[in-house]
Amino acid sequence: MSDLSLNGIPVIDTFAEAFDVAGTAIIVTNDTAKWAMIAATTMTGFATSVIGCGAEAGIDAELSPEETPDGRPGVRILLFGFEPNGLKDQLIKRVGQCILTCPGTACYAGVDGPTKIKLGGAIRYFGDGFAVAKRLPDATGKARRYWRIPVMDGEFLCEDTVRAVDGAVGGGNLLFLGRNHAETLKVAEIAVEAAKAVPGAILPFPGGIVRSGSKVGGRTKGMMASTNDAYCPTLKGRAGSALPAECGVVLEIVIDALTSQGVSDSMRAGLHAATEIGGKHGLIAVTAGNYGGNLGRHHYHLRDLIARDDAKTEG
Repeated sequence: MSDLSLNGIPVIDTFAEAFDVAGTAIIVTNDTAKWAMIAATTMTGFATSVIGCGAEAGIDAELSPEETPDGRPGVRILLFGFEPNGLKDQLIKRVGQCILTCPGTACYAGVDGPTKIKLGGAIRYFGDGFAVAKRLPDATGKARRYWRIPVMDGEFLCEDTVRAVDGAVGGGNLLFLGRNHAETLKVAEIAVEAAKAVPGAILPFPGGIVRSGSKVGGRTKGMMASTNDAYCPTLKGRAGSALPAECGVVLEIVIDALTSQGVSDSMRAGLHAATEIGGKHGLIAVTAGNYGGNLGRHHYHLRDLIARDDAKTEG
C-alpha cells in the first residue's frame, strides 16, 4: 500500500493541502473556571467549517489566574475566517451573543497582529449610551482601551480592539483508515488529544473528528463541497475508490492554527500518537486529503512528518 510506515502502520506518501485564513484569539475570564469554560464552549459552537458556519473556532487553552489580564481563571479561544471582514463579523456576533450574555465574563485580546478588529468598540452600543471607555495599563505598562458596558450583574469589561494575525492556516488534516468504527474512533480520539496539545492549534469539528470529509464541488450544480466519495467505505466497489477491501471506516481530523508551523507540529503529534496505538485497534493506514495542490498553497507532506524534529514540512 505504501513504502512509508510509522510504528508499523503504513503511511501513504501524500500531503495535506491547507490554505491561508484570517485568525484571531481572545481570552475570556470569569470568577470561576467553570463559567469561563461555559462561555467559551457556547461561543465555539456551530463553528466547524467556514463553508457552512462562517467561522471555525475552538478552545486553545485553559488559563490560570496568573496567565490572564485580570487575575481570574480564563480560556483562550481561537477563531478563523476566510478573510478579516468575515472574521470580524463572526467575532462580534459570537462575543455579543455568547460572552456578553454569560454571567461574570470579561473579554480581552489574546494575540498580537497587524490587523485591528473593533470588538468592545462595536459591542458598546448594546450599552445604550451608558458604556464608558477606560484606559488601563497591561502587564508591560502599555495603556489599553476597554469598554465597561452595564449589564444586570454589574459590568461587562471588553477590550476595545483585538488583532488578526498574518500567517494563519486552515485545513491541515489526517485521515485514519480502519476496520471498524469503534476501534478507529479510539485511534482518532488519541490523535486529537495529541494534536490539540500544540499551542495555537485547534481542531474545530465535534470532538476534533469529522466523518463527513469533503471534496471541492459536486455533481449537483452550485455545490461548493460534497462527500469525499473516494473515502466512503460503502462506495468501495465504484471506480475511483481509494480504500482497500478490508477498510470499513475512515475518520478525519482537521487542524487550524495561528501559524503554519503550528499546523505541521499538530499534524505530526497526531500522526505519531495514532500510529503508536493503531496496531492494537485495527488501524490499516494513515493518509491525508488534498486537491492536487490546486486549493491551498500550504502542503504538509506525511513523509516529512514521520520525523519527530521540526524539519521543513511544506513543499
